[in-house]
Amino acid sequence: MARYEDLVRSGLSLEESIVRGSADRLNPILMTALTSALALVPLALAGDLPGGEIQSPMARVILGGLITSTLAGLLVLPVVYGVVKKKDKKTKRQRDKEFERPSTP
Repeated sequence: MARYEDLVRSGLSLEESIVRGSADRLNPILMTALTSALALVPLALAGDLPGGEIQSPMARVILGGLITSTLAGLLVLPVVYGVVKKKDKKTKRQRDKEFERPSTP
């Protein structure tokens, strides 16, 4: 989210900053998740081998968490950020409009 804020401050629109900020974060997020997932796949698939009774279910849970957190970071977070910022902007405009009105007794 700090990257989005930096891009907005540099003059980009909200939508442009979300797209560019997400593109900037895509490579590090995917590389981290992929390296971890590749290490866990053999453990997840070795459930029927001796000693894999505990490791295999644990590896599957960790893989599920990796997939979920990766999708959340790449898809959900930018959408939620955009919705919240648009709502903040709308609320700020309404507040500014209220302060501009002259008060009538």
